[in-house]
Amino acid sequence: MARGKRKGAENAASVQRSFRLSSRTMRLLDDRARELSESRNSLAERLLDEGLRTERHPLLVFREGAAGLRRPALVGTRLYVWQVVDTVRESGGSVAAAAEYLGLPELHVRAAVDYYADFTEEVDQYRAEQREFERRERERWERSERVLG
Repeated sequence: MARGKRKGAENAASVQRSFRLSSRTMRLLDDRARELSESRNSLAERLLDEGLRTERHPLLVFREGAAGLRRPALVGTRLYVWQVVDTVRESGGSVAAAAEYLGLPELHVRAAVDYYADFTEEVDQYRAEQREFERRERERWERSERVLG
């Protein structure tokens, strides 16, 4: 998957729209696109998508992880949505028990669950990608350990 792309975003048909943006906003967009070596259109689409999602789910942010891909996470924590959802499941579906275990307010755990309800397939894909990344890294480490004897 390309940098920052989300599964749903890459499968959706493009629609042409015309927007008027201030010269300041365009300058900021151009500068950031250059910094990231990303096209202006790709960056604008990602920022709009993430912005709309965080408007709906204000306790979430998008953060780049170890695999270099942007994923939804809880504000003020290092926890990705999929990790919180896994904890709720491991807590018998109890938001309160998961919140206590994670040391978070129930509102934050509920925010992750609500995001998951809106973007289930996508979050499940993130979990699978992360687990695959971890598997590959573990195998690499094991090979290195064998070489070192």
